Amino acid sequence: MNDLLVIAFPSEEKAEEVRQKLFTMQKEYLIELGDAVVAVKNADGAIKLNQLFNTTALGGVSGAFWGALIGLIFMMPLAGAAIGAGAGAVSGALTDFGIDDKFMKDVAAAVPPGGAALFLLVRKMTTDKVLEGLKGVGGVVLRTSFDKSKDDAIRAALAAQPTSA
Repeated sequence: MNDLLVIAFPSEEKAEEVRQKLFTMQKEYLIELGDAVVAVKNADGAIKLNQLFNTTALGGVSGAFWGALIGLIFMMPLAGAAIGAGAGAVSGALTDFGIDDKFMKDVAAAVPPGGAALFLLVRKMTTDKVLEGLKGVGGVVLRTSFDKSKDDAIRAALAAQPTSA
């Protein structure tokens, strides 16, 4: 079961800093993330999603490989690679995994211009250690699917003063 957590920050830099901190925790096996996206609201109100994977690029590379391989059979590897890259890029652009893009843009609309929202799809976490690591990073919880006790603990950790190491 995955849980969703959306935290608003005053800047893209702060949201990215917290995302990197969570990636470090993931390397230590304290948290397992299914997705981690930073949604940034520009001054003109446009929302940009900084996702972990560029599905269009991945689709293009994969398509080029398979197209070249199939093209070798017909003695036209370059044509096969070109057709495969185009088809793969289109396929990648239409693919969405993790948190739904439309949902992220709708929720990020509540963030003030210049601000950012960090969207996390949490598969598993060692709650006490993750909350200790997030203590005092700031941010406001916009949405969560955690139960009330974890929700309250997350809000308290974000608002707490950081402990000195």
